Amino acid sequence: MRRVLPLKIALASLLLVVACVTINVYFPAPAADRAADQVINDITGGGAKSTTTPPQSYFAPAGDDEHGLLLVAMGRVLVTLVPAAHAQDADAALNVSSPAVNRIKSSMAARFGQMEKFFASGAIGLTKDGMVDVRDLNAVALPDRATVKRLVSEDNADRAQLYTEIAKASNHPEWEADIKKSFARRWVATGAKPGWY
Repeated sequence: MRRVLPLKIALASLLLVVACVTINVYFPAPAADRAADQVINDITGGGAKSTTTPPQSYFAPAGDDEHGLLLVAMGRVLVTLVPAAHAQDADAALNVSSPAVNRIKSSMAARFGQMEKFFASGAIGLTKDGMVDVRDLNAVALPDRATVKRLVSEDNADRAQLYTEIAKASNHPEWEADIKKSFARRWVATGAKPGWY
């Protein structure tokens, strides 16, 4: 009888915890950075690498004692009863390979070769909000100025659409601003070459 009472208390506590679980869907910043690196690499043909983290166990045995095994068992029951309470798999959190995203990446990749020389000359540069801006039109030959303006305009339209489409494809349109911030950081960190603005 004495052994049954702690078990009843443990089960009641477990049910209370299960009843109080709140599922929060947060913006997965590390996954967004990895997704941004992958997209930027696809666009620039650069060497940005994506890294994955293996899943971690939430529970480790506390030893061979009876209470440790009971805690491990309770933890496993909790994970079984509430599987959706933990965050999504980090690599699956952002969808960067939907048809719309792939179309935009292809468009940007085709344009990137033309823009690269203008980045290198300082005529254009990356902005803090993940876009491209004309910095110094005087660094461009007069016949090429209209081309530079067109390239920047087209690229910015694709960038804005890219961030929107990634948010939509990931089923979290509310993440668009956060995705844009992640891409802005990662464009500078992995997409820009030394000397670019």
